[in-house]
Amino acid sequence: MKQKQKPTLAFWQIWNLSFGFLGIQIGYSLQSSQTSRILAALGADPHQLPLFWIMAPLAGLIVQPVIGMSSDRTWTRLGRRIPFILGGAIVSAIAMFFMPNSEFITRYLPAEEIQLFGTMVTWALVFGAAMLLFMDCAFNVSMQPFRSLVGDMVNNRQRNQGYSVQSFLTNLGAVTGSLLPFVLAYAGMRNAPVDGEKVAPSVIWSFYTGGALLLLTVIWTCIRVKEYPPEEFAEYNDMEAKPAEKKDSFFSILKNMPGTMYQLAIVQFFSWFALFLMWVYAIGGIAENIWNSTDPLSKAYNDAGDWNGVLSGAYAVFAVVFAVFMARIADKLGRKKVYSFALLMGAAGLISMYFITDQYLLILSMSGVGIAWSGILAMPYAILSGVLPAKRMGLFMGLFNATITIPQITASLVGGLMFKYIAGGSSIMMLVVAGVSMLLAAVSVAFVRDRNVEIQPEYIK
Repeated sequence: MKQKQKPTLAFWQIWNLSFGFLGIQIGYSLQSSQTSRILAALGADPHQLPLFWIMAPLAGLIVQPVIGMSSDRTWTRLGRRIPFILGGAIVSAIAMFFMPNSEFITRYLPAEEIQLFGTMVTWALVFGAAMLLFMDCAFNVSMQPFRSLVGDMVNNRQRNQGYSVQSFLTNLGAVTGSLLPFVLAYAGMRNAPVDGEKVAPSVIWSFYTGGALLLLTVIWTCIRVKEYPPEEFAEYNDMEAKPAEKKDSFFSILKNMPGTMYQLAIVQFFSWFALFLMWVYAIGGIAENIWNSTDPLSKAYNDAGDWNGVLSGAYAVFAVVFAVFMARIADKLGRKKVYSFALLMGAAGLISMYFITDQYLLILSMSGVGIAWSGILAMPYAILSGVLPAKRMGLFMGLFNATITIPQITASLVGGLMFKYIAGGSSIMMLVVAGVSMLLAAVSVAFVRDRNVEIQPEYIK
């Protein structure tokens, strides 16, 4: 059969493809910026935090390939990817309601503590960690099909634009989610717990608000996007309308993965290792360096937690701005140069936090982190989607998620040791370690082959 070209989509059609990612990222940014704060308030110490965080990337490592393979083979009235996007969003919103309320939900258990990681911890902490697991599983169920949806729907000419718009909306969501606790506290809601409480009301209501926005934006995408039916999709991708009966083994699929995928995996390892350390230790580092506090129940520490939300919002703002121009710059200079530059800026931003003792100057550090975040969310997928077979786009995108989860799992396992032996028990030094890892990621981009770079000039306007 002769392969047809996918139609050129209007801007708002591309926008609607990823609009639900706005809500997913609101929830994800709340998880990233506030989880350590919640778990610390529930009783986790800095040495334990990486171990609690390990559950989230483990979930992604298992869930995304399964969801990717399943969505590749799914054809329903709702579409191919949308059933998974909607289901994941619903579960995410439920978990976002329960996690900050862990202390209240576990009050009626017969025992207050349980032994975990060799120490006694509260049931509230265990329940909070379990909600983190469910939340991240659900986020992964939605996020993987969103990335595949763009690859399914846009043509080669619009690929940079499609993933740049997704990056823009992702970072706009990150701005919203990160600033929610600070905004609610500024509006008069308490940002520190009182006697009998562990989690601040501003954090609890941020999760309520984020969950509601997540559902609304995802529902918008589900209503406004009509995926290509099987026959039309097959014509656009030169394949059979129905999936082939023959099923290749998992190891056969791994053996036939594009080399570009392995090359990008190295970059992804160092960049996501850095991001994970930042998420885990940012609040502690800011509290230590700016507020001179290490007590998670103190007002100073909670002020640092609110300011970390502001900084997360700040780097998301810079990411949004960079995403606006990223596609055009990538068309002219190449995706690799843009990707490497973004990661270099992230390394500079993370390392600079060690030398800054003024909370407002940290916004400058966040400019670099934001540029890196924008590049990380767009460039690997723009490079990768051009070399993946359409009939297995979801599966390979799901497998590629291992390049996000494995570095986080690694950081979870070695983070406590690094905190003790490399950082000397200093959270701010862990941000320097993260910066060095981001620098290694920038260098690794040089070894990535962007196979579609030769066809880009014909698309430059």
